[in-house]
Amino acid sequence: MQFSFTDEQHEFRAVLRRFFEETSPPSVVRRLMATETGWDADQWRALNTKLGLCGVHAPEEYGGQGFGFVELGIVLEEMGRALVCAPYFASTVLATTAILNAATAAQKGALLPPLVAGERIATLAFAEPNGRWDASGVEATATPSGGKLRIDGVKSFVLDGATADLVVALARRPGTSGEAGLSFVTLPGDAPGLTRTPLKALDPTRKIARLEFQSVEAELLGEEGAAAATFAKTMAQAAAMLASEMVGGAERLRESALDYANLRMQFGRPIASFQSMKHKQADMLVDVELAKSAAYYAAAAAADDAPDLMAVASLAKAAASEAYLQTAIHTIQIHGGIGFTWDNDTHLWFKRAKSSEVFLGDPTWHRERMMQAWAA
Repeated sequence: MQFSFTDEQHEFRAVLRRFFEETSPPSVVRRLMATETGWDADQWRALNTKLGLCGVHAPEEYGGQGFGFVELGIVLEEMGRALVCAPYFASTVLATTAILNAATAAQKGALLPPLVAGERIATLAFAEPNGRWDASGVEATATPSGGKLRIDGVKSFVLDGATADLVVALARRPGTSGEAGLSFVTLPGDAPGLTRTPLKALDPTRKIARLEFQSVEAELLGEEGAAAATFAKTMAQAAAMLASEMVGGAERLRESALDYANLRMQFGRPIASFQSMKHKQADMLVDVELAKSAAYYAAAAAADDAPDLMAVASLAKAAASEAYLQTAIHTIQIHGGIGFTWDNDTHLWFKRAKSSEVFLGDPTWHRERMMQAWAA
């Protein structure tokens, strides 16, 4: 593993930061989060035509950049810092990664090029109203029918589920339980029998939906009944990438809290000069830097397909979740009376911190998963 970024990766980060600072200031975030879709088609095209970000970790044979999860983590860290409103996590991190892990060569050739080019948006539907994030919580069924599968059930908390062109869903063979009989399937977002309902969420910058399947015809993705292992791998990779996104947001909040503390005057001196404020700023710095280390290690483990990926991805997700939320709380406190108002931008990152804390599993769940992985 590499434990430091190369000069090319530092330059890549610098290019991304400049791009997102120009295209995703808080004013744009506020405008987009008020829309039904939550993202802008022109901005999405620019994301891909100028930088090709949807293909960062996709092989070159499918039109991708041929990089790995370290570079993808850099993209997500900078997106989290700028709070970019785009279906990137749903389409590139979740759906594209699931296809790369599960699909046959022919299926990859058919499905990946339009996703990598940003011409189609995909999402991964796996969680259900029971609130579980593991494979054993899947209750939706996939029944064989004339060479295809008929999907019945409900998926909830689906990122960009109301606007995705392609849905990759996880379902099980009727009569099975646990990790047995699980399969990935693909279907169009407008398939007959599929009802998509946008859900109101705490974080308006990240749109989620409820998908109801009523005998919806779908295509099998990969091997029938063998999706448990690939789903677990996809979730570990996604958790590592979500950790990178969270540390980007936490770093942005930490910097804004420090800037405000240096600006705000009290008793004739900046509040940053008070000892209690120095302690709080030091605590925030330690929390964010430790979370960064965990996220970077998890990204490197994902890039190397390391044996301990499951454990370190859960460790990174738990650490980043707590660091992000605690930094958001401190930032609001440091901003004082204006910190919790609608006009102050801090609440945008606070809501993303809270939604990211529970998405893909909360810290307690991930620590349990980490211990199970190490015990195994």
